[in-house]
Amino acid sequence: MPIRIFIAKGIEHMSATAAEIAKSAIQRAQKKKPEAVLGLATGSTPVGLYKLLARSANAGEYDPKRVRSFNLDEYIGLPGDNAQERTLHPESYSYFMIQEFFSLLEKKFAQTCLPCGSLVDQDRFEAELDRHPEDWRSEGGDAGKSIVIKETPASEYLSWIKDELQREYERKIKAAGGIDLQVIGSGGKGHVAFHESGIPFEGSRVLVVKLDDDTIRNAVADGHFADARSSPRFALSMGAELVYEARSVLLLACGERKRAPIARSLLGEASPEVPISYGQIYAKKGGDLIYVVDAVAGADLIAAKEKLAAKGIELVDARA
Repeated sequence: MPIRIFIAKGIEHMSATAAEIAKSAIQRAQKKKPEAVLGLATGSTPVGLYKLLARSANAGEYDPKRVRSFNLDEYIGLPGDNAQERTLHPESYSYFMIQEFFSLLEKKFAQTCLPCGSLVDQDRFEAELDRHPEDWRSEGGDAGKSIVIKETPASEYLSWIKDELQREYERKIKAAGGIDLQVIGSGGKGHVAFHESGIPFEGSRVLVVKLDDDTIRNAVADGHFADARSSPRFALSMGAELVYEARSVLLLACGERKRAPIARSLLGEASPEVPISYGQIYAKKGGDLIYVVDAVAGADLIAAKEKLAAKGIELVDARA
């Protein structure tokens, strides 16, 4: 299936365009089977989409009781003395999803799932990594690294993380029948969720990630944390290989900071340096990949419309 790009006038138009695509995907899935399965992202970019999807559900345009959702990621190392405090921290992605989407639904989804990063004690995790260096290796070409725990670690704590948090989340997705529509955004280096730039595609299922310094700085600059010391240093995240197993992937992006990675993801070759470029591999395997971007984030794509067409990529200027 060809990659499709929709150029929107601005963030509100982007949200409205994406909401129609998402609503149609949910309706199609619910006609075929008992439940539609959504993959959800956090951040400011999809907020408008979520408000419109909640409005559609409340208007009876689809049945929210027949929707199951899986979020991409969650921090490890949020402030709090226990898992409950970390889960309810205002910067947790659990809190975000309740505030920006789930609480807006008059009838709730059948189930909402997030990676259980809040269950991990960051200090203990780092201590176990130091104590058992033979139990893991790091992968990645940049400051952000995937912490790959070996199959049978000596550390019971690392074994618990691998079996009960990483593998179990993937098992839940598989048990639900896989994701029908995955909503994603793009980081400044083209990362998807916390699959940071340089982390290999192969084997990127549910990752434990040591966060890139830029990711931490951006979290502080955006006002999420007071300083780098109080910002989490790790996250539990779906990796690109798992993200792009959804039946459809809907990527949203707006603003100048996203312009370069959005262009590189489709105009360049697929490379772990730009994790969302894995979408090219996904599309070649038959995946349904849709970009909805504003005119600023999509400026280089608009300028390269003929080159995109030569690659079999359809660009629709929806601004009219």
